[in-house]
Amino acid sequence: MIVQNWIWLPFIFAWGCCIGSFLNVVIYRLPRDKSIVSPPSACPKCGEHIRFYDNIPLFSWILLGRKCRFCKTPISPRYFVIELLTGLIFIGLFLVYFHTGFIESIPPLLKGGWLVYLLHIILLAAFVAASAIDLELWIIPLSICWFVTAAGFIISTIAPYVIDPALIRGNALLPVASPNTGALALGAAIGLVVSMVLLATGLIKRSYESQETQQENKDTKEKEKIETSAPAMNEEDNFNHRLEALREIIFLMPIIIFSFGAFWLTMNVEPVNNWWLKFSQYPAVSGLLGSIFGYFIGCGIVWGIRIFGAFAFGKEAMGLGDVHLLGAAGAVVGAFPVVIAFFIAPFFGLAWVGCQMFFKKIRQIPYGPFLSLGILVVIILHDYIIEHLYMLYFFNRE
Repeated sequence: MIVQNWIWLPFIFAWGCCIGSFLNVVIYRLPRDKSIVSPPSACPKCGEHIRFYDNIPLFSWILLGRKCRFCKTPISPRYFVIELLTGLIFIGLFLVYFHTGFIESIPPLLKGGWLVYLLHIILLAAFVAASAIDLELWIIPLSICWFVTAAGFIISTIAPYVIDPALIRGNALLPVASPNTGALALGAAIGLVVSMVLLATGLIKRSYESQETQQENKDTKEKEKIETSAPAMNEEDNFNHRLEALREIIFLMPIIIFSFGAFWLTMNVEPVNNWWLKFSQYPAVSGLLGSIFGYFIGCGIVWGIRIFGAFAFGKEAMGLGDVHLLGAAGAVVGAFPVVIAFFIAPFFGLAWVGCQMFFKKIRQIPYGPFLSLGILVVIILHDYIIEHLYMLYFFNRE
């Protein structure tokens, strides 16, 4: 079996590089409101379609001499870096999970480990794209976050049919909800639907609503100046950020109220309690609710910092893209690991700021890449976190 696993390595690396090639399309097209499916890849300068033999990951960039075959426009090194980075992530995670024994809780590849691996590479690949876009344009497309969130919900639900549910719960391989956290998750989901209905009907106001036109103008300028190294900034700031934060609190209130309402109902009304204790612990249900709970915890911790920063400093502390990014991560890795990732991320941010201070003045930093690095650390250190932190504070493993 070990020999057979090693045979997978070149194919996994090649697969990762191909996914990286697709991520380059996502990175370029998605923030510019272009389809990632059609038309076929073309040179952004001369418009000539790129032939299949000029679109081989890693090799084509080198063989073409880093230039377009037709107009000789230099091709950004980002294309090569993203392809190589994605390939290394795919093969690196495979080795960590199935060869080194560093993470002992992951089941063997053909006994369900492939599903955990698949979900985690979906997460990491999507975050590579989100981080690259955030570094270049200072935005995180929400569609990337929603894709990862959906993957987390779906795989957490079906995982008990592939992996022993006791193994999932015992080793915290994927999000799993207890009756209490499941009730909080279900109530929060209902509250979110209520908030969205109130928003759609105009009964509550969207924060930074007038910013939409300004954002469109900013995006247009970014598209025109895509070759510049300095990211576009909001030069004019005419918002009362404390008022906008208050609007966001109003949006969040139904989520909070319904969450704790569901918790109280399932814990204190005996017929509901008896039914809920059984229903919420069906493996598929507890998996889905655990993923939903992780999503709300991930969103909530960043949104809380965002609101606190607005009230404390009178400015927008963190973007909503960061909120959805960490929420997507929570849907995949669960509530407790995503909190750990959030507290790891600032160390990467401080290191980046320390380096940048020697080169240019820092006005703000794109935080998405550091949150992504925090998630990567949590994934790699899964066993250590579960053994020494999660079990220490929440359970006593015997």
